[in-house]
Amino acid sequence: MEVKVSWNGPSGMSFRAETGSGHLVSMDGAPEGGGHNLAPRPMEMVLLGTGGCTAYDVVLILKRGREDVRGCDVTLKAERAEVDPKVFTKVHFHFTVTGRNLKPAAVERAVNLSHDKYCSASIMLAKTAEITHSFEIVEG
Repeated sequence: MEVKVSWNGPSGMSFRAETGSGHLVSMDGAPEGGGHNLAPRPMEMVLLGTGGCTAYDVVLILKRGREDVRGCDVTLKAERAEVDPKVFTKVHFHFTVTGRNLKPAAVERAVNLSHDKYCSASIMLAKTAEITHSFEIVEG
């Protein structure tokens, strides 16, 4: 896996990234750090990538278990250290899983398998952060 990140120039702290799969992503810094708030911060990208990784796992595990999953949202709330390096110290994942007749035990199993075995991003974050998770099921 490879990505290339390039600074957009001296007028700010924005960057463009090109992924190995050919997609472009923008990032920008906070105004107090010289950015213009035109795109997500790099650490927000770490969180959103982690959310995508674990949501992918949960949906895949439920589908493989023949559960009638129709939607999956995950909200991540994180705290960071006060001093450099400002690593994540706590991250809470809240899943809202929508489907028909979803079994709570199946959803809980999918979330646990993602966090304990499959989601490389959340497993990496767990090296510095206390990871917690919760879920709710919506019939639909």
